[in-house]
Amino acid sequence: MDAALEEAAAAAEDAAETTEAGPGPLPLLPGTQLNLDLYPGGCRRLLHLCAQRPLPLRQVEFLRLSTHEDPGLLEATLAQVPWSLLHLRSLVLKGGQHRGPLGACLRGALTTLPTGLSGLAHLAHLDLSFNKLETLPACVLQLHSLGALLLSHNCLSELPEALGALPTLTFLTVTHNCLQRLPTALGSLSMLQRLDLSENLLDAVPPEIGGLSSLQELNLASNQLRSLPASLAGLRSLRLLVLHSNLLTSVPAGLAHLPMLMHLDLRDNQLRDLPPELLDAPFVRLQGNPLGETSPDSRTPPGTPQDPEMPRLFLTSDLDSFPVTPHGCSVTLACGVRLQFPAGAITTPVTIHYRLWLPEPGLVSLGPHDLLLSRVLELQPHGLAFQQDVSLWLLFVPPRARRCREVVVRTRSDRVWSDLETHVEEEAPKVVHMAGRELRALLGEPEAAVSPLLCLSQSGPPVFLQPVTVQLPLPPGVTGFSVDRSRLHLLHRAPPTATWDDITAQVALELTHLYARFQVTHFSWYWLWYTTKSCVEGLARKAWERLRLHRVNLIALQRRRDPEQVLLQCLPRNKVDATLRRLLERYRGPEPSDTVEMFEGEKFFAAFERGIDVDADRPDCVDGRICFVFYSHLKNVKEVYVSTTLDREAQAVRGQVSFYRGSVPAEVPPEAAAARQKKGIDALWIATLPIKLPQRLRGAGEHRRGAGLSLAPLNLGNAETGFLTQSNLLSVAGRLGPDWPTVALHLGLPYRALQRIRHEFRDDLDGQIRHMLFSWAERQAGQPGAVELLVKALEQSDRQDVAEEVRAVLELGRHKYQDSIRRTGLAPEDPAGASTLQPSQPVQA
Repeated sequence: MDAALEEAAAAAEDAAETTEAGPGPLPLLPGTQLNLDLYPGGCRRLLHLCAQRPLPLRQVEFLRLSTHEDPGLLEATLAQVPWSLLHLRSLVLKGGQHRGPLGACLRGALTTLPTGLSGLAHLAHLDLSFNKLETLPACVLQLHSLGALLLSHNCLSELPEALGALPTLTFLTVTHNCLQRLPTALGSLSMLQRLDLSENLLDAVPPEIGGLSSLQELNLASNQLRSLPASLAGLRSLRLLVLHSNLLTSVPAGLAHLPMLMHLDLRDNQLRDLPPELLDAPFVRLQGNPLGETSPDSRTPPGTPQDPEMPRLFLTSDLDSFPVTPHGCSVTLACGVRLQFPAGAITTPVTIHYRLWLPEPGLVSLGPHDLLLSRVLELQPHGLAFQQDVSLWLLFVPPRARRCREVVVRTRSDRVWSDLETHVEEEAPKVVHMAGRELRALLGEPEAAVSPLLCLSQSGPPVFLQPVTVQLPLPPGVTGFSVDRSRLHLLHRAPPTATWDDITAQVALELTHLYARFQVTHFSWYWLWYTTKSCVEGLARKAWERLRLHRVNLIALQRRRDPEQVLLQCLPRNKVDATLRRLLERYRGPEPSDTVEMFEGEKFFAAFERGIDVDADRPDCVDGRICFVFYSHLKNVKEVYVSTTLDREAQAVRGQVSFYRGSVPAEVPPEAAAARQKKGIDALWIATLPIKLPQRLRGAGEHRRGAGLSLAPLNLGNAETGFLTQSNLLSVAGRLGPDWPTVALHLGLPYRALQRIRHEFRDDLDGQIRHMLFSWAERQAGQPGAVELLVKALEQSDRQDVAEEVRAVLELGRHKYQDSIRRTGLAPEDPAGASTLQPSQPVQA
C-alpha cells in the first residue's frame, strides 16, 4: 500500500470513529446517486464508506463531492474512488457552495486530480467547475468514455492538444477562465455538439474549428475576438452562435448560408457592415453596433470641438481611491455605492479616497425612532468644494419588521450631521402565478407545469458590472434530480413586445433540487416551462393573455364615522376576503359585486347615481365619473366624498354607485378581447352597489363638528392666493381620520407633540385631529406659505383627495376676490373686455 492509501486508511479510521458518534444514515438517494456536497465532512464520510465497502456503494453511478475540503484529504479521497465506485458514470467535484463577504461564490481547493481516476472506464460526465485548476489534469485526457466536461470558473490559460483524444465528447464548457488560445486539435472532436468558451481572453479562433461537423451550439461571447475564420461557414449543423461583447468589425459572409442556424447574437461589437442576408434576418441580434456609421475620423469636419465621453470607473475591493478630472466621471465602488461627478464639478484633477466605517455609537447618533440602513462612507479630502452637484446612489434593503416612513442620506461636517436632498426609488420583482389546471387545459397535457412568472426591473444605467444570476423556482412537481432537460424551456419577454422567445439554448441552466439558476445581462420577464411540446412560444403567448385577464370583485364601503366618505376598490378575487376583514373595523357597506373579468391595464369608471354626486372637483373625475386603471399588483383603491341634492333632514338618501368599462389596453390582442365578448359580457356595465346616506337631524352636523371648540376667527393665506377659514379647516379635520399623525409629521410637528395630543385627547379621534390642525394654524397665522405647506403635507401623506378639495376652496376664493375687485371698478378693463388685476401698481381713486 502506497503513502496515499495509508493516509486514506488513517482518515477512514478517524471517520469511522466520528461515524459511530452519530453521523446520520447513509446519504444515498433513491436510485444510484450519492450526494455528499451538502454534508459537512463529505470526504471523511466517503472514506468511511470505502473502508466498509457496503453493497449499495458498488451500485453508485452518480457522485457529488464538495471541494471545500482540506487539499490532502480531498486527494486521498479521490484516490479511493476508482477502487470503490467501479460503475461510476457521473462525477461532480464543484466548488461554489460557500460565498464571500460580497456574495461571490468561492472556489474550491482542487488544483489537480490523482492519476488513478483514469481508471473510471464508465465515466461519462465530469464537472470540475469553481476550482483552482491552472492546467487540465492528465487523467482527464484518458477518460475515453467522457461525454460532458465542465471546466467553468477555473484558472485555465490554455487547453492541451491532447484534448482531441476524447472521441465521445459532446459537451464542453470552459467559461470564466483565462484562455488566450485554443488548440488546433479541438477541430477533431467530431461528436462535439455544444461548446461554450465565453468570458475568456481569446483574440482568435483556429480555422480547424470548422471541422466540428456535429456542433449545434457555439458560444464565444465576452472575449477579445477581432475576426472570425471563414471555416465557421462549414458548421452545417450549427443552430446557435453567440458572439456578443467582442471587438468584431466583420463576420464571414458564409454565416448567412448556414442551413440550420436559428439564432445569431452579434450585440455589442464594432460591426460597421454586414451581408444583406444577415441584416434582414429575424434571428440576428445587432444592438450595440455602429452599423452604417463611418469611421470616427470622418464623422466631423477637422477642427470641430468634441466633448469627451465621461469615463466610467468600476473599482474592485482592493482599491480605495479614484481620480476625478474636470471632465467628470461615473464611479462604482466595490460596496455598491455609485457616484456621478458631472463635467465641471472640479477645476483641477484630484484623487478621492474612500473608506467604509462600522456604525459605532460615537460616530452615528440615532434618534429613538431611527434605523440605520447602511454603513458610513467617508470621502477624503474633507472640505473639498464642488462647483456642481455630485450625485450619490446607495443601495439598501428596507427591514421587513418595520416600515420606513422616511429615508434620508446624512452628511457629517465638523461633527454635525445634516440631511441631504434624498430621493428614494422602491423596486421589487413582480411574481405572477398561473393555476396548473388552467395550464393543463391550455396544453392538453396532464404533466405540464410552469414556474412563477418573474418580472425584474431596474433603474439607473442599463450597463451591468457583470452578468446577474437569477434563481427561479422549478415548475411544481419537478425536481433537479428527476427533470428531463429536453422538456425544460426558459422563455423571455422584453416589453413592449408581446412575443416570447425560447432562450434555453442561450443560457447555462444550473439546476438544484428546487431551483434553476441562470445569468442575464438585462432585466425583463422570465418564465420556466416543463412540457413535451417542442415549440412553446405561441403557447406562452396564449397563457400570458390568460394571466392578464383577471377575475376581480368590486367593493364600495362607507366610513363608519363619516358615511359621506366612500371607499371604492377593485380587487382580484383571491384578495377580497382578507381585504374586507381589514377594512370592516372602520368601514361598512354591501357585499362585493359578482366576479367579473378584467384585463391588466384596463380602464373602468365609477358613477354615483340616484341623488348622490361627487362632493368636489377631482382630477380623476370625468363627466361626473371617477376614473380607474386596473393593475393586479396595485391596490386600485380611491376614497371620495359624496353629497346629495336631496333633503337628508327629511329622510335618508338611498343611492348607488355603478361601475362601467372603459378602453382595453393596446397590448391586449384583439382575439382575446373578442373572446371575452363571446361569453355574453356586457360591453359597458360591470356592477352596481348601493350607497346610503343616513338621515341627518337638524343642526346635528354643525353641533358635532363644532362641539368643544372655542376658537377665535382664523384665516390662513391672503386675498390673492386664497383664504382658508375656520370652517374650511373644520372640513379638512373631519376627513383626515387615522391619517392625521402622518399629516402632522409632514407639517413639521415633532413626535413628542403627537404623543402629547394623543394623551390629552384619549378615545377622541376628532379631538386629536382638530387640536393638531388648529394649534398648527394658530402658529402659522400671518406667515406666508402656510396654505402651500398644508397642501404639500396632504399630498406627501397620500391624501390627494383632501389636497384637491383645499385647492378647489382656494381657487373659489381667488375668483370671488377678483370678481369683487371688478365689481367695485378697481381693476382696469383690457381691450377685449376682460378684467385684469395688477396688484404691483398703485390704485388710483
